[in-house]
Amino acid sequence: MQPLTESDIRSSFVNAMPDELAQLPIPGLHETLWNEREFLGWRDPQAARRGYMVSWMDDKPVGIVVRAAGGSLRPGIAAMCSFCHSPQPATQVRLFSAARAGEAGRNGNTIGSYICEDLGCPMLIRTAPPHLNPPATIAMRSESLLARLHNFTADIMKTA
Repeated sequence: MQPLTESDIRSSFVNAMPDELAQLPIPGLHETLWNEREFLGWRDPQAARRGYMVSWMDDKPVGIVVRAAGGSLRPGIAAMCSFCHSPQPATQVRLFSAARAGEAGRNGNTIGSYICEDLGCPMLIRTAPPHLNPPATIAMRSESLLARLHNFTADIMKTA
């Protein structure tokens, strides 16, 4: 992933309301390992159910605001994130919804997906031991993750 600046992030959101942008917390960019990310994802410490995801699409950053559902999946079962396809305990996957861009979103039109609760998909695709996760596997998982995120984001951006 190409590095992002605070200005890149603040101007990238396609489905944010003005009040959300005014309160947008920026994560520690100086600590980010950009070459180990497909997107920048973080949860809002002041609004527990809100999260943000920014990725590069067509050489520009595109951000989306997501909201976690109030409940979680039943403990004791397995679940899979629809972005990184990492199987994990159900309590670590959450249904997130995102308002569509423009008037549709202002009218309450949303889409949803089950995503890692901490929005940490880029780290999860790299966590297996090296002998089980060689660079070629990571590259394949990275491409797939980015394709699924871009499809979700493109769906949010549809105006009709």
